[in-house]
This record gives sequence, structure tokens and C-alpha cells, in this order.
Amino acid sequence: MKIVIALGGNALLKRGEPMTAEKQRENVREAALALAPLAADHELVLSHGNGPQVGLLALQAACYTAVEPYPLDVLDAQSEGMIGYMIEQELGNLLPFEVPFATLLTMIEVDPADPAFADPAKFVGPGYSKPDADRIALEKEWIFKQDGESWRRVVPSPRPKRIFEIRPIRWLLEKGVVVICAGGGGIPVMYRPDKKRVLAGVEAVIDKDFASALLARDIGADLFVMATDVQGVYLDWGTPVSRLIRKSTPRELKTFTFPAGSMGPKVEAACQFVEETGKRAAIGALGEIRAIVSGDAGTQVHPEERSGT
Repeated sequence: MKIVIALGGNALLKRGEPMTAEKQRENVREAALALAPLAADHELVLSHGNGPQVGLLALQAACYTAVEPYPLDVLDAQSEGMIGYMIEQELGNLLPFEVPFATLLTMIEVDPADPAFADPAKFVGPGYSKPDADRIALEKEWIFKQDGESWRRVVPSPRPKRIFEIRPIRWLLEKGVVVICAGGGGIPVMYRPDKKRVLAGVEAVIDKDFASALLARDIGADLFVMATDVQGVYLDWGTPVSRLIRKSTPRELKTFTFPAGSMGPKVEAACQFVEETGKRAAIGALGEIRAIVSGDAGTQVHPEERSGT
């Protein structure tokens, strides 16, 4: 099978862990141990989160005040290379030497008319006091919103329209390459409205799961998996009566409401892929990835004719 696996941020940096290169490598090594057995039997395409890494790069850049900090699209490109390098190396240490790898910097087009630009809502970067947030907002023309007791910058999170590197990704797969791409939702770009056919980076964040669903559709994947740190999609999560949805369909899942900041985008991305392709999607724990691929773990999302929750 041709499988797209979107690695959640927990595969690289778990909540509360120090943002060191050693800790990230340790987590990537654990992810590689789970993924390596699949490479012998399947075509693998991997995407990944990058939120903590981009946040760290932004903090480091802010410490050097001689120049303006690099914009988010450039930081996305940096993190794609950094994380892809670690994944390549750790998987390469487990798989036969002959297995080739490639990490692609992946530009993804967004629509300047996307409603997300009118209401930025994606938190990025560290928290500030209200006075500091107000000062920075004036200096940099950033938008801040309250996040708990602190104030954080928010940017738009537009939907992905097109993956510019989709042809090279297909060519690499034809040659048996394990491809790592669309990291962090890809690098958001758009055509400048004042200049035809001129691309420019965008200060925005594309949701990783939506970008991965688009990737899976465009390469003709047989299966789209979102690997996270929970067993799957739960109803009544966090309550004594919570229960895991083992099998479902887009129609059934759309009758429920899931948190927008966590499971909601994953469920929507899974439904989108299944509806557009008629293939299977799944959400579950990285440690159970082989059972998820075989259909025996996680939340399995099937086309409508395979109904059952």
C-alpha cells in the first residue's frame, strides 16, 4: 500500500519536555522504531508537526536584535529541513542501507481570500504580559489574543489549495524513496495580487492534518494515518463515560462535535480524505501504528458503504 503518515508533535517533542536537540532526536528515534517495519511492505510518505520547533527558532531569533526576526514561512522551511534530517537519519539507521530517503521543502498555496485572514486564530510563539503584547503589536503590527493568563500572537490558518512539489514527490515514490514532506503543514505561499505569477511567503500556519490529507489525495494514497498520542477518537473525552470510536464513516462522525484545538481538525481531515478518494483513513497512537495500518487499532474511517461505529 501507499501510506501517508502524519506524525503529531508528540513524535518530536512531548508536552513539558525541554526543547533540546537531544530530546527531539530521542523522540524521533522512538518514532522510527515504530515506522521502520512498515517500510519493508509499503510505500511510505511522512509528514510531521513543527509547532515547538518554529516557536524555538522564533525565540532564538528574537534574541538577536540587529536584524528583524525571520518571517514564519522562512522558519517553516528551516524546521522542515531540521526535522526531516533527524527522521531520515534515525530511519536510515534501522532500514537497509539501500533504502533511499528524501526530505522536500514543500510550498503549499493558500488563497488570499480565505476567511482565515479576516480572523487570525492560530497561536504561535511565547506568552507575554498585556503591556508587552500591546507594545509588540504596535512595533510589529502583530495581532495578539489572550491564551490563559498570557497574551500570544495569532496568525491566520488558511486551508491548503495546492502542493507545488507534488510532481517531484510522485517521481521519488516511483523510485522507491521514503519521502518526508509537507512538514508543519508546508510553507504557506500565495501569488501576489499586484504581480501575476509571483509567489510570496505568508505569515500564516497551515494545519498539518489538512495539508497531509491533500498530500494523500494528490499522490493517490491507499491509506491516510494521523499518528498522535491517544488511541483514537473518543466520544465524551475526559469524562467517566468516554468511549473510543473504533470504526465509523464521515457521515457518522459529522454528527458529533470535537474540540477545534485538538481532535476536530484530525476528524475533519480524515473525513475529507475518505469522501474525496473512497479510501480509508485512521487516527491513533504511534505506538500502535502497525495495528492501525492493518485496521485493528485506532479509529478507522471508512467510506459510507462500510458503516459501523
